[in-house]
Amino acid sequence: MALAKSFSGGTHVPEMKHLSEKSPIAAGLRPKQVVIPLSQHTGAPCDPLAKVGDKVRLGQKIGDSQAYVSAPVHASVSGKVTAVAPRLHPVQGRDVLSVVIESDPEDELDPSCTPKGDLDSLSPEDIKKIVRDAGLVGMGGAGFPLAVKLSPPKDARIDYYLLNGSECEPYLTADHRLMVEQADSIVFGFAALVKSVAVKEGIVCIEDNKPDAISAMEKAVGAYPGMKIAVLKTKYPQGAEKQIIKAVTGREVPSGGLPFNVGCLVSNVGTADALATAIRTGIPLVERVVTVTGAVKQPGNLRLRIGTSFQDAIDQCGGLLPEACKVIMGGPMMGISQHTTAVPVIKGTSGILALDAGTTPTEEQSYPCIRCGRCADSCPMGLQPFALKAYTEAGWWPFTERYHALDCIECGACSYRCPAKIELVQWIRLAKAEIQARRRRGASK
Repeated sequence: MALAKSFSGGTHVPEMKHLSEKSPIAAGLRPKQVVIPLSQHTGAPCDPLAKVGDKVRLGQKIGDSQAYVSAPVHASVSGKVTAVAPRLHPVQGRDVLSVVIESDPEDELDPSCTPKGDLDSLSPEDIKKIVRDAGLVGMGGAGFPLAVKLSPPKDARIDYYLLNGSECEPYLTADHRLMVEQADSIVFGFAALVKSVAVKEGIVCIEDNKPDAISAMEKAVGAYPGMKIAVLKTKYPQGAEKQIIKAVTGREVPSGGLPFNVGCLVSNVGTADALATAIRTGIPLVERVVTVTGAVKQPGNLRLRIGTSFQDAIDQCGGLLPEACKVIMGGPMMGISQHTTAVPVIKGTSGILALDAGTTPTEEQSYPCIRCGRCADSCPMGLQPFALKAYTEAGWWPFTERYHALDCIECGACSYRCPAKIELVQWIRLAKAEIQARRRRGASK
């Protein structure tokens, strides 16, 4: 095995992957009801295409938008629409317009769900159309519409397409299991992504704590010329887009820039698998693999329908342990705390994590900054979080911008390393929000 690649900064966190990494992907139980938000992606929310009382089929489009940056949503079950109304969103933390469907036992497939042909017969434009019609978005958590990513500016030269299988967040193993069990499907989908943008080199990027996934993916890529594996050092946040580009290609995305500015595109292995499904079966993005772990009785990986409630997923894993005190969507570093489990799985739900009191910090544990610099040493973007916190607290907004607050990827490495237990990311988020608000108001920098 080649020497593992890495990036500057970052930190090592307890992986906690042992809870679920050996658990094969199990089929989620078909939910009696799904709640499908019309906003599951970066960009404009969809307009509803279904109304109360409609009979819908599995895979039927039930929401779309004419906006360029958007992605349609589809019914994940067949059944009857019982509501088109605001429902609580697990990311936005507020009610957003959603389609509620009571499922029926037929699970009838929509007639539009038919195979799209073999890869050789599909043109780049055909693939992009399949991507858009299937409602594919980045499934690593960002939720950026994939069709938009596959349409960089015409003057952008793309040299590398990186497939992100690092899964550096603690506890999460959904991508790991997907690579072990569905390597051929992932690589087929990746080949379609590479073809859609005419890139000569596709690189599958996996951290070295997943030897079984590396082995499975190495076998799968052997059938595709111009595709290879890059082994990455296990370090957080190795899976962040800019860090994976730096580690694999040596290129550095400039401040305020995007991957295409340095000739790269990055997608998640789950996204490639979903594209393979859309091409081979015609079924759009209506389910995804989710790790349900932490303080639950039977941690594991479930392939869940979009719109399944967190509570249903937790119940399938035996329920919460008595000591569970917090439920997070995603991992402990960048995940989003939920105040109820009555929220739906969406396209970007990679994990449902229950934490107990022993792993949950409280405000009473924080102390004044001792300016030790550990936050700066661990920042993968080379920022000075302690300074950004001080400037934010003082309201010195021009200084927060001068110290590149907007470059923060909110990975949480600084907060994790801080011996004073200061929630540095929260202060930087405040600075970013204020900078963006001042720009909208046209204020001077």
